[in-house]
Amino acid sequence: MEHIGVVEAVVMCTLNNPYTHTDNIRTFSSDVDEMDLIWHTDKEDRDIEVLEGKGWRFQRDNELPLELKEGDRIFIPKYQVHRVIKGETDLKIKING
Repeated sequence: MEHIGVVEAVVMCTLNNPYTHTDNIRTFSSDVDEMDLIWHTDKEDRDIEVLEGKGWRFQRDNELPLELKEGDRIFIPKYQVHRVIKGETDLKIKING
């Protein structure tokens, strides 16, 4: 019975993500609720590459948002507060770290 509870918890956490994740590619839908794109931190450094998306922006805490363009690479140190801001099309990013 405990094993089933653990599986349910994993499914619930997965369903709360505002993106789909396959291998090291994350896709944020243009239909995502803006309220789901929250300020957050990651437990490890991230090096992301923008593969596609129009109108999306990236914002670090206490900084102005930056427009994301195909080919952009952004390094995010672990525990740095940041968020993405919804754009017009789906956003697809590759996570390299």
